[in-house]
Amino acid sequence: MSWSILGGLLAIAVIVMFFVSAVPRPVPAIAAPILVIAYLWGLWYFGRRTKSWAYAERADDLIVVRGFMFKRLVIVPYGRMQLVDLAAGPIDRAFGIAKLQLHTAAATSDASIPGLVPEVAAALRDRLAHLGEQRAAGL
Repeated sequence: MSWSILGGLLAIAVIVMFFVSAVPRPVPAIAAPILVIAYLWGLWYFGRRTKSWAYAERADDLIVVRGFMFKRLVIVPYGRMQLVDLAAGPIDRAFGIAKLQLHTAAATSDASIPGLVPEVAAALRDRLAHLGEQRAAGL
């Protein structure tokens, strides 16, 4: 959605350039098609990127997959989870989404799941924290 806001602001800038006499006429004529192409590419790219995120809960671990060109698979055992963090900035709250962040002792194995509905994210956080406490107690 912020890509659309940025595209709208740039479109307004191109329109304003068209009416400013100090700006040569070819500038907005060249900028407009470039803006349209960049906007359409961004919609395609961010749409694919958003659809590439997935997660699955298994008996002993959580799997998080992301990336449409370069896939990344992170498997986090419940017993290794140290912190399950739920974050939602002002823009996230405006769109009704939240991000779940899993922290482990290894810096490279942290996983995040963005774009969750806050109720789903809170339930998943509670479930993962409970499973993490159960599995960590057995270590």
